[in-house]
Amino acid sequence: MKLLRLGEKGQEKPAMMDANGQPRDLSAVIPDLAFEALSLESMARLRALDPESLPLLPQECRIGAALADTPNFHCIGLNYARHADETGMPRPTEPVVFTKATSCIGGPDDAITIPEGSVKTDWEVELGVIIGRNVFNITEAEALDTISAYCVINDVSERDHQLERGGQWVKGKSHPSFGPIGPWLVTADEVPDPQNLPLWLSINGEMQQQSSTSDMIFSIAEIIAYLSRHMILRVGDVIATGTPEGVGLGQTPPRFLRPGDEVRLGIEGLGEQHQTFISA
Repeated sequence: MKLLRLGEKGQEKPAMMDANGQPRDLSAVIPDLAFEALSLESMARLRALDPESLPLLPQECRIGAALADTPNFHCIGLNYARHADETGMPRPTEPVVFTKATSCIGGPDDAITIPEGSVKTDWEVELGVIIGRNVFNITEAEALDTISAYCVINDVSERDHQLERGGQWVKGKSHPSFGPIGPWLVTADEVPDPQNLPLWLSINGEMQQQSSTSDMIFSIAEIIAYLSRHMILRVGDVIATGTPEGVGLGQTPPRFLRPGDEVRLGIEGLGEQHQTFISA
């Protein structure tokens, strides 16, 4: 099942795709795609619906962020072996955990604003995981059963703010528009092997990242179990699971985004994003 949100900012309607790829209006069924509407129980109720019984929505509508809000936007750094190598940092022995402010979330095709004065805005295609029930201190064997959906995320990052200003990474990760999510939430039953998904990102038609989730250092199950040992994971939490090699920071010389750059990215079976980067 593919879920999405359509409409102008602040006016999005939740929807599901029918068998013909047509969006069907869910607004009479759930208020939006957020919090308890993203629970495993809610997903089961939505799967039981007949999409043909729901009103059609126009396909030409803007695609909004795939979820309206989230309790937490967790992220894992340096989680692909070749990405860790390209940064010159040692491969981590435990997951590197940080967060993005939830206010950075945007639609998959919305323009992304380069912060004023920034010369080190970078890209990161990532597999996103949506948590479907509240959990604490679970095992790896239990972890995948907590997932309600998967999605595409671009973990846009300002490297100067992230790495050269002291403190935590969050300030280089949370500028408005730095968290595009979507186009869809794809329910976990349609992703039989999340550790074998091709993912890619191009800039102005030139491929920059092309890898597979099989290169993760810590699997999705390991990440969820690890996080749950340190905090309660909540229904609707987003986890960005890391990016593969090919980011601008890791190139020689480093390459960063400029106004007018066109970025496309995607994950097999989960859809594609397209963003234009603009000046503040």
